[in-house]
Amino acid sequence: MTLPAWTREPLVHFLALGALLYVALTWGGSPPDPSSRVINVDKAQQAQLALGFERVMGRAPTDAELDERIARYVREEVLYREALRLGLDQDDAVVRQRMVAKMDMTASAAAELVEPDEATLRAYLEANRARYAGTRVVSFAQRLYPSEAAARAGIVSGADAGTPTSLPPAMTDAPMHEVEARFGKQFADGLAGLKPSASWQGPIPSGFGWHIVRLTAQAEAAADFNTLRLRLANDWRAEQIARAQDRAYAILKSAYRVDIAR
Repeated sequence: MTLPAWTREPLVHFLALGALLYVALTWGGSPPDPSSRVINVDKAQQAQLALGFERVMGRAPTDAELDERIARYVREEVLYREALRLGLDQDDAVVRQRMVAKMDMTASAAAELVEPDEATLRAYLEANRARYAGTRVVSFAQRLYPSEAAARAGIVSGADAGTPTSLPPAMTDAPMHEVEARFGKQFADGLAGLKPSASWQGPIPSGFGWHIVRLTAQAEAAADFNTLRLRLANDWRAEQIARAQDRAYAILKSAYRVDIAR
């Protein structure tokens, strides 16, 4: 079947699309609200658009560039309002999550700006002491051998000089992160599994070879408040934000009845 030539005219396509849009706007969704048909681009909104341009471009927009931004804003606003009126936001997981996130942000906005004083932070540290346990420090001597068998023989012989190495023969009150930095994680993990003793223990493997160790002391260094202050403030604020969100949700949920089919 051959269609008439007039059906291929762009103007006909445009008019047909307009008719479909008219039907959607008048029969689909809810009737238009006259107040929603007003898009007010006041001076404050124009200033926000200009500021957004300046943040991206590093300079103020020209009059033509600002006009282009305003035109883009109006286009987005028209399409956004019509999408809402036609219910296009419904059953959209992405839109749903963004709106939930914005509600949480609204509830927590005040908590994000609070600056806790020293007394508050010290009380928070005391209440969460286990979370901020100090760094473990150790004191030990070590000998290095080329093989596990040689290291075991070293324990029997009372630890001779072992293999010459640039590694320190002993460390006193050394934080475990420093031990790991010098000897490697494998050695640090093996050392952490030992208990202080006057005897030589091991062997402990590392990237350098096999070690025997005399662990003379280990302890937890006390957490320093000044060192922890920034972390404490961030953790305290995060906790306050979570509580604010939970409180706001509890208030909102109280207005609903939730029926869960079992």
